[in-house]
Amino acid sequence: MRNGLTIAAAALATVAAFAGPASAQGMKVGIGISGWTGFAPIILARDAGIFTKNGVDATIKMIPQTTRHIAIQSGDIQCAATTVETWISWNAAGVATAQIFQMDKSYGADGLAVRGDIKTIKDLKGKKVAAWSPGTAPYFLLSWFLKKNGLSIKDVSIVSLDPQGAANAFITNQDISAAATYEPYLSAVRAKPESGRIIATTLDYPMVMDTFGCALAFLKGSRKTAEAITKSYFEAVDMIKKEPRKSFGIMGAAVKQDAAAFEKSQSFLRWQDKASNQKFFGGEIQAFMKEAAALLLETGVIKSVPNLDAIVDASFVK
Repeated sequence: MRNGLTIAAAALATVAAFAGPASAQGMKVGIGISGWTGFAPIILARDAGIFTKNGVDATIKMIPQTTRHIAIQSGDIQCAATTVETWISWNAAGVATAQIFQMDKSYGADGLAVRGDIKTIKDLKGKKVAAWSPGTAPYFLLSWFLKKNGLSIKDVSIVSLDPQGAANAFITNQDISAAATYEPYLSAVRAKPESGRIIATTLDYPMVMDTFGCALAFLKGSRKTAEAITKSYFEAVDMIKKEPRKSFGIMGAAVKQDAAAFEKSQSFLRWQDKASNQKFFGGEIQAFMKEAAALLLETGVIKSVPNLDAIVDASFVK
């Protein structure tokens, strides 16, 4: 999913926090993420010394979802975290990449806020809806929600705003009837019930899942590094389970949240351990990508469907 904090000015201030020192002797890799809560175990792996222990010299860069694939294509980074359907869009655009492990599933962290006069999603027909640009997680979420309710993206008027901007505009601008956004911005809407309500989230439509992947050339030439990254991620998830307060404090610091605030934010998602990954890569991701690709094609985000089998490498989670 993710992109919001990378665009907002507040997020730009956190870049330095995400670019800490790494071991000069480690296996070098550049990783592109955003400040999305679900990506935080990557930060924990770095700041808790897990990457270093496993020999990974990771440079973590805050890059918007809209340009993260360009950074991969240019070689500025080799790996990234984003939503499953985004890997389809990137490959369709000629950026040869594959997902190697699942990071999180959204459990209410992504949603659609509407005004009080909107009773059902079908009532959005002809209305102004704030969502980010095609190829981003909020745009895909809106497309998915509309599709499941007999509408299409063509039935609404899109106001292109990043997740933070969409939430702020919804709260302050009565001309906008709805907004597609995610945590922590969705909670800003929750805190202002007078502005409207959240009509649906990923609890109603479980379709936002984040994965970690790399350029195919990198996976071929640096498999040991990719294996070490995968191992480090699972160790970070284990640390969260064993030492939650310490972990929340470390992860929260990177996005200027204290441990309590970060704990609340992460309650709307589920990080995925190795067993969950094995189940997901055993058939779930393939089924989802097939449906997602059809919707991306229908909405014009992609012009043709790439080879979906090539976008998944399950060997890293066996």
